[in-house]
Amino acid sequence: MQKRTILWYMTFWGFGMNFMLRMNLNIAIVSMVRPITVKDGLKSEYYENHSLLQNTSHLTDSNTDNGNGFEWDEHQQNIAKGSFFWLHMVLQIPGGLLAQKFGAKSIFGYSNGLVALLTCVIPVSAKFNFNALILIRILQGLIAGLAWPSMQAMTGKWIPPHERSRFVSAYLGTSVGTAVTYIVCGYLMDWLGWESVFYITGLIGLVWHICWTYLVYDSPRVHPNITEKELKYIENSLGNSIVKNVSSSTPWKSILTSLPLIVNIISQIGYNWGMYTISLQAPTYFKFVLGFNLKQTGIWSGVPHLFLWPFSFSFGCLCDYLIQAKIMSITKVRKLACVFSNIVHGLFILTFAYSGCNETFVIFNLVCAVVVSGAISSGALPGIVDLAPNFAGVLQGINGTIVIFCISISPYIVGLITYQQQTIEQWKKVFIVSAAFCSLTGIAFLIFGSSKLQKWNNEEQKDVKEIQPIV
Repeated sequence: MQKRTILWYMTFWGFGMNFMLRMNLNIAIVSMVRPITVKDGLKSEYYENHSLLQNTSHLTDSNTDNGNGFEWDEHQQNIAKGSFFWLHMVLQIPGGLLAQKFGAKSIFGYSNGLVALLTCVIPVSAKFNFNALILIRILQGLIAGLAWPSMQAMTGKWIPPHERSRFVSAYLGTSVGTAVTYIVCGYLMDWLGWESVFYITGLIGLVWHICWTYLVYDSPRVHPNITEKELKYIENSLGNSIVKNVSSSTPWKSILTSLPLIVNIISQIGYNWGMYTISLQAPTYFKFVLGFNLKQTGIWSGVPHLFLWPFSFSFGCLCDYLIQAKIMSITKVRKLACVFSNIVHGLFILTFAYSGCNETFVIFNLVCAVVVSGAISSGALPGIVDLAPNFAGVLQGINGTIVIFCISISPYIVGLITYQQQTIEQWKKVFIVSAAFCSLTGIAFLIFGSSKLQKWNNEEQKDVKEIQPIV
């Protein structure tokens, strides 16, 4: 098996586990908190408007309706969800710099490994004190900030330009991680209690860390078992876009004033705002607004993400073909992907907002919104590497810092809009804002975006043109 294929599988699992560890609280919290019941005088709008739900036995879950849950209101619940992102941006740029200096293998590996270890502490911290839980989540978010920029640095060293759309689809192992977390954890909570969610997902993360340590290397040149054929293929395909002795001086002025980078970041802010709003809030919306039980909440929060990755990989194969066959330039392919990941994505979020209590329409629009977002792996995400492979980790660090800062306020805004108003009308406002932001930033990328290799990627190159794939 080719070594970059092994890298793909380990990256896929790594990002899947990365999101499993950051999303597990979003599903577990519906079992952790004391449920909103009829006796509280706060019925869900779904319950009030559906005669079929007069028998409320399906709303009862063995591990939630016992009156022993945490009494956290909407503000506290959204603080718990959002605290992961409070310092998540702090180590984004350092993560890229550290990967550039020490190698992405260690940075990505230890980042995920430590987050997995801290996950196992969450049940104890939550029972001890709410602030202790928040502290653990803040630490997890801080450490996890190293992961994405370091992986971009490795992609720049390992993956030829005409294979990047397919390879970056491994990043969207995040969708499978989210799906598995929501679906499986719904059953885990019903069978074993909410604590099992954190113990089991944490163990999965620690197993991944061991496998990553022994199977992955920083670059093709240092891999002890790579074939000469694969090594030459990779290095010849990368050509002058990667230099062995790149200057240790990062061209900060050129980077921070790069219009293609700025527009790329703007488009990713919109994409992530839409995607994170859906991913973080779907369990709460299904449970407390639509009245789903734990199993239903887990299934319908997770199922859409199962379809995301197949779409991402298939779309990536198409995009790589268009580039390799020289049917479209890299820039045009990235913009085509942005149409789906931002604009179409935003339109489906908008229709989701107006789905009301129609379960079929709600699920259909949620699935479509999540699935089309998978085009990001062929759009702005690999577009970061296209701009400057030598500084891909730093660029992703800058991107991550800004994006996470912007989306970290999303749970807070949701809390303000829905505080003591868990109604469809209030949630509609949440989703309309997300839809508009997602689509408008995509339009900006269509107008101003570019994926041309930047001259400052290697200052020794006097006349740098857009990378052409080697056939």
